Amino acid sequence: MDAGFFVDSQSHISDISNVIRLAVAPVFLLTAIATMINSMNTRLGRIIDRRRVMQERIKNSSAPQMDELKDEMKTLIHRSRLIYMAILFAVLAALLVCVVVAGAFVGALISVDLAKYVAVSFVLAMSSMIVSLSMFLREVYLGVSSGVNLKR
Repeated sequence: MDAGFFVDSQSHISDISNVIRLAVAPVFLLTAIATMINSMNTRLGRIIDRRRVMQERIKNSSAPQMDELKDEMKTLIHRSRLIYMAILFAVLAALLVCVVVAGAFVGALISVDLAKYVAVSFVLAMSSMIVSLSMFLREVYLGVSSGVNLKR
C-alpha cells in the first residue's frame, strides 16, 4: 500500500476528531435551547388555559365586568402571540445551531472551507436566540404586571 494513503487517512481522522471536539459546545447549546423551548411551551399552555377560563367568564358575565374581562383577554392574546414568537425564534436558533454542526462536519469530510458559512450561521443562531429571549422577557413582564393590576 501507498504510504501517502496512511498519512492522508490519519490527517482526515484528526480533522474529524477536531470537528467532534468543536461540535460539543453547540450540542450543549442545543440542550439549553431545548430547555428554554420547554419552559416557553409550558407558559404558552398556561396562557391558553387562562384564555379558556376568561372566555367562559365573558360568556357568563354582566355588563359592568365586561370591559375588565375583555382587557384581560386582550392581554392574554398579546402574551400568547409573544410567547409563540419566542418559541419560533428559539426553534430557528436550534435549527441554525444544527446547521453549524452539520457545516463543520461537511467541511471536514469533503475538505471544503465552510468557516464563513458556519460563522454566519452561528451569528444568526445567536441573533435569533437574543430575539427569542427578548420576547420571552417581554411576555414575563406582561404576565407579572397584568397579575399585579388585577389584584388592585
